[in-house]
Amino acid sequence: MTDTKPVVLIAEELSPATVAALGPDFEIRQTDGADRSQLLPALADAHAILVRSATQVDAEAIAAAPNLKVIARAGVGLDNVDIKAATQAGVMVVNAPTSNIISAAELTVGHILSLARHIPQACGALKAGEWKRSKYSGTELFEKKIGIIGFGRIGALVAARLQAFGTEILAYDPYVTSARAAQLGVKLVTLDELLAQSDFITIHMPKTPETVGMLGAEAFEKMKETAYVVNVARGGLVDEAALHEALVAGKIAGAGIDVFAKEPSTDLPFFGLDNVVVTPHLGASTAEAQEKAGISVAKSVRLALAGELVPDAVNVAGGVIHSDIRPGIPLIEKLGRVFTALTHDSVTQIDVEVAGEIAALDVKVLELSALKGIFADVVSEQVSYVNAPVIAEQRGINVRLITTEKAEDYRNVLTLRGALSDGSQITVAGTLTGPKQVEKLVSVNGFDVEIPITEHLIVVSYQDRPGVVGTIGHILGMNNINIGGMQVARRSEGGDVMALLTVDSSVPQQVLDAIKAGVGAIAVREVDLES
Repeated sequence: MTDTKPVVLIAEELSPATVAALGPDFEIRQTDGADRSQLLPALADAHAILVRSATQVDAEAIAAAPNLKVIARAGVGLDNVDIKAATQAGVMVVNAPTSNIISAAELTVGHILSLARHIPQACGALKAGEWKRSKYSGTELFEKKIGIIGFGRIGALVAARLQAFGTEILAYDPYVTSARAAQLGVKLVTLDELLAQSDFITIHMPKTPETVGMLGAEAFEKMKETAYVVNVARGGLVDEAALHEALVAGKIAGAGIDVFAKEPSTDLPFFGLDNVVVTPHLGASTAEAQEKAGISVAKSVRLALAGELVPDAVNVAGGVIHSDIRPGIPLIEKLGRVFTALTHDSVTQIDVEVAGEIAALDVKVLELSALKGIFADVVSEQVSYVNAPVIAEQRGINVRLITTEKAEDYRNVLTLRGALSDGSQITVAGTLTGPKQVEKLVSVNGFDVEIPITEHLIVVSYQDRPGVVGTIGHILGMNNINIGGMQVARRSEGGDVMALLTVDSSVPQQVLDAIKAGVGAIAVREVDLES
């Protein structure tokens, strides 16, 4: 009897280098992933599937693949993969988080140059038989101020390239220290300062509820009339209706847009304006980026099917990790997201502390998972086990892994402790309890609690006095938000109090503001772990 090779299904056209990187150990099959009638039957005995953007690997597709171990997206975005359904089915999802960063940075520079010198418009006019030399007189980049919103890996690459033009780089990123920015020759400023001073503004933020529409009517009002706006990061970061109004009203000089709220988009109102340059989501559309992405995920598939640690996994680490450590991976990643939601200034130091029985094991993956969670809602690129430490280094954040086999109240406790630029400290600790290994928060900023970690959590800090809990419940009830659980912790009567509430749905910002005003809270934060 001969051993059968694992089946790797390639659902879209990938580079020959991708197939070569897979090697001879698999049975390679091809299918048209965009055709559901072909895709679903082909998944029946597949152990891995490689896709780009056209194949929808949703819950139905995952259910049709009982042997599936890994879904590999040869690119960065994962909008076409149901990560939640994959995780529930124990299927690893991998992508190529750094494959397109150079291509995206170069396209950003291309848009800026096109706007400065009107290259596409002048080209179109000349090809139409019109010599409009005076109409398309442009501007130099030399000594101009470039504002970069989101100073992650792509933002830093853009800065490095534009510094060669003799520009002054301004950056806004609440998670980057001024010392780190100074090392890169960049001036860290507030968002309002950046908007008011910059001649060219490019945004490189993650797409979150807080950043959708970040460049909208209010932002355009703060910009120079001679400013240009560029977005090659995520559709929706720029309010498209507000952009059109600002362009028509002459509030800004022009825009370069590569990504859109809904794609494909071919007839948005600002497409017809002569001071706009648009491209059809070309950020990763280079031969080099596609080849890097294909080779990267092919290597990840090999690791996953061999049962080894997969650095680019976005949902489960996989690989040779002790069974006692595995349950802590999703826990500490969630603790990282809670940590980030509670920060109010840039982080300079992060300690990842593992206490208890598992501290005697190799817990390095818990440090990586913590960083992955901390940066998940901070940077525009997908965060993985391989690039999370790089992101920390780039932001000038020192990271330490601390282990101790002594845990006072629980078998194991995972703690994240961070120092902020203003001298304050954030701490978040969690554990797993009971036979079902329930994930719980057990400490927040020194307050001892024990509350399950759910998809929606509200943290309220206030001065101890009667009636606060009732007011919070009333405000949530008036907004049809149901409380699942609540715990109040205080250090002393009349002193500082922290209330943690688990709720059944996401809480709009205006409701959080109402709670803060209604109880005179010091701070009210929501931690949304649904995505």
